[in-house]
Amino acid sequence: MLGSKLTKLLGIKYPIIQGAMAGISDSILVSAVSNAGGLGVIGSGFLPSKWLEQEIDKTKNLTNKPFAVNLMLQNSNIPELVRIIIEKKVPIVSTGGGNPLPLFPHLKRAGIKIMTVVALSRLAKKMKESGVDVVVVEGMESGGHIGKKTTLSLVPQAKKLLENTPLVAAGGIYDGKTAAAMFILGADGVQMGTRFLASKECDINEDYKTAVLNATDEDIITVAEFTGRPVRLIKNELTEKVKKLEEKNPFPEEVRANAYSSSKLLNTDINQAPLLAGLCAGDI
Repeated sequence: MLGSKLTKLLGIKYPIIQGAMAGISDSILVSAVSNAGGLGVIGSGFLPSKWLEQEIDKTKNLTNKPFAVNLMLQNSNIPELVRIIIEKKVPIVSTGGGNPLPLFPHLKRAGIKIMTVVALSRLAKKMKESGVDVVVVEGMESGGHIGKKTTLSLVPQAKKLLENTPLVAAGGIYDGKTAAAMFILGADGVQMGTRFLASKECDINEDYKTAVLNATDEDIITVAEFTGRPVRLIKNELTEKVKKLEEKNPFPEEVRANAYSSSKLLNTDINQAPLLAGLCAGDI
């Protein structure tokens, strides 16, 4: 059966994983996805450890199905977050934005399954050799921080290197046709983030949802490319502000401070908030 390797490993019904959107993927969305048969993922991002602790408890009250917590490895508070995850007996952890290898012994000792998100087939192989349970290869079509390779090229190349380790495709996937394409290329499952932004269970500003629904391919742009960590967003006043800032040859820290803090993500004025979205928003 399609995706059975992944579904059996994670204890889910469908080979569909909800992308971890920091500040967006909370207990309501996560539990809804898990209850529907996929894998909901809490996006811890740079949010306080108390927030994660509360969201894990809320999720457990809303579903008895498996769910995961995503760790953004650039967060300096990772040790505390890992402690909470282990104490709360979260069944699955996904990682992104850094080197997860130092966490593996602690998570494996606690019986937690590990998924890593990578943007290169070389790193997919390294994760497999390091004993990861699932590898997610994410192409540049995705929203938020992106790599430089496409999902279409990453999936078949990573598949050759992973052997029996389950492979999940991410980036640009939002419906049956795009998911089917990934399965044909060898993926065992798919991860979608932007697709869920417009769902009623997603607790974001309604104007943000409308922006996703109204977006065309030309409305979705990348900024901060000079920093080495480009970000894909829906065009608005904030992106125009960042573009002008970039013309002044700023330090990367200036761009991050002016544009991408968690408080700005939760801003009720969507013209001043980073509207993270993948290229597929143009067809949602």
